[in-house]
Amino acid sequence: MALSINTNAGAMIGLQSLKKINTMLGTTQLRITTGLRINGPKDDAATFAIAQNIRAAIAGTVAVTTNLALGKSIVSVAIDAGVSIADLLSEIKAKSVQGCQEGLNADSYVALNDDFISLRDQINSVVASAEFGGKNLIKSGASSHVVLSTMDGSTITVSAQQIQPVNLGFSAIDVATAANASAALIVVDAAITTVSSSLAAFGAAAKRIDIQMSFTAKLMDVLKQGVANLVDADLAEESANLQAHKIRQQLGIQALAIANAGPQSFMQLFT
Repeated sequence: MALSINTNAGAMIGLQSLKKINTMLGTTQLRITTGLRINGPKDDAATFAIAQNIRAAIAGTVAVTTNLALGKSIVSVAIDAGVSIADLLSEIKAKSVQGCQEGLNADSYVALNDDFISLRDQINSVVASAEFGGKNLIKSGASSHVVLSTMDGSTITVSAQQIQPVNLGFSAIDVATAANASAALIVVDAAITTVSSSLAAFGAAAKRIDIQMSFTAKLMDVLKQGVANLVDADLAEESANLQAHKIRQQLGIQALAIANAGPQSFMQLFT
């Protein structure tokens, strides 16, 4: 090879090699910093596109999970209220049975009727407070609640169960007399049956939501693992690569220094 002071081929080769090493070192450092093997489409366009599609599916699944959780809360509130109403109806039935006893004095009927009315009004209070997220499934005029259950638009419909006294048919009855108490007992028994059926319906809907939530959580785990398998960096491998690249960088710097020192040999030709 001819000696030249205008062109230092060795230095050019050394510089290109050092640039390549620095690029690989930067890539490795980025992977270690982000924990990702693929940080953008230029790293692997096809894999990045697949990962982005899965990330979009994860975002959709998160939205579904939120809707399921909201639906579960709405149904849970309705169930708790329904159980409270069932308990109150049991007490109301006891008052009705007690009022059927002939021969009670007027004061006894007044006391029984006051208790009866108080318990009935308490049911109205329970119904009024059985609301979550602006939705009440047991009040008079309540509408069904539709819960989004999958990303493709499938839903779970929770039917409203109107169990206010006015819907149960005893908003205007009393136990002020034995005859009234006997009539009230029939109505209360029917109300207890209705509330029990309503609780069964809510329970079935809550079970469906729980099953879907469990499946959605598992699906979320699978999707996240899928993205990780595609784009996550092997940090043990990258750590080893980092050390190797640093050593190669040091050697490249030394080689470039040696190549740059080559033209100094020309000085010997003139001494």
